Amino acid sequence: MPELSKRVGEFTDSVIRRMTRISDATPGSINLSQGFPDFDPPQVLLDALREMAGGGEQHQYSVTYGSENLRRCIAEKYSPIHGYEIDPETQVVVTCGGTEAMMAAMLTVADPGDKVIVFSPFYENYGADTILSGAEPIYVPLYPPDFRFHPDELEAAFRQHPKALILCNPSNPCGKVFTLEELSLIADMAERYDVFVITDEVYEHIVYEPNRHVYFASLKGMWERTVSCSSLSKTYSITGWRLGYIIAPAHIADAAKKVHDFLTVGAAAPLQEAAVTGLRFGDDYYKKLQNTYTEKRNLFLRGLDDLGLVHTEPQGAYYVLLDISEFGYESDLAFCEDLAREVGVGAVPGSSFFREPVNHLIRLHFAKKNETLFEALNRLADLRKKIKPQK
Repeated sequence: MPELSKRVGEFTDSVIRRMTRISDATPGSINLSQGFPDFDPPQVLLDALREMAGGGEQHQYSVTYGSENLRRCIAEKYSPIHGYEIDPETQVVVTCGGTEAMMAAMLTVADPGDKVIVFSPFYENYGADTILSGAEPIYVPLYPPDFRFHPDELEAAFRQHPKALILCNPSNPCGKVFTLEELSLIADMAERYDVFVITDEVYEHIVYEPNRHVYFASLKGMWERTVSCSSLSKTYSITGWRLGYIIAPAHIADAAKKVHDFLTVGAAAPLQEAAVTGLRFGDDYYKKLQNTYTEKRNLFLRGLDDLGLVHTEPQGAYYVLLDISEFGYESDLAFCEDLAREVGVGAVPGSSFFREPVNHLIRLHFAKKNETLFEALNRLADLRKKIKPQK
């Protein structure tokens, strides 16, 4: 038998999705590993989906790079944000989730052998994206507790002549929201060294006071070199609909359309039409969303504090990193497996997000009903009884 490709041996399956399977295989376990809610999307979205379930042409292929209605709504939403009149026909590509948007963006800008800057910790897909596209990652560390980068280390990475930089803002897994000062530093270096910036902004509307999310493409001179990726999954609680998008200058978007066409042909047509309803929401929806997640964040962090569990404080997104040093595990994966089976709470080992040898952190998410979070905290109250600390 011939051997499989070497590239598939260079990365593992998704540790996040693996931990969901482990959690699901444990009866009664609460899955705080994979970041999806246990509450419904807005009712008007469900009503729109129900309407799309009837007969009609929406059950056939739409235009491969996205339905006209959805692309127009995306352009209308982001034009004032980016400070640029976005053309829905030439500058928007609808994808099968933000995951495909990022993969398509990488394949669009990077050739095999090109270098790509990635901040660490990072969303695990970025490692696989670079490998599958044949690129070489250059990791730049973000330092806790506020996960800031050192400008000299970032410039050292730029001096290696990368083709692109990946910017996850707000960040998964650490919840960092990059400041305007930090983004301006990145923008200055991107311009001086002539580098593309691929942004992952799926948590754009989940940001906690006093932090502010600044869209990288809105910075002076950055529209021309930015490939903005996002999705509808987190903002509208429709992670299973798998709808994402790329916004970019026409020549970049045109190339991304070709990549997308042969990756997936197109996103689900009925879901695209139903999702238009969400993109027409006013500012009051996004303010309510921010308030909802602020409440969940505060509830969960207060609970962890009451239990004496050391954790990070996210500025955005809906994840928290928990320090498990006291339990003395050499493998954070083994700890997460025991946590699911013995305590009934699913988590993700932090090592899957770091380039550095980090084994003392695990990631939990709080995109759950309040009663689910209370129950998870009740179980974590017994953590030290069921998994004995070693120091």
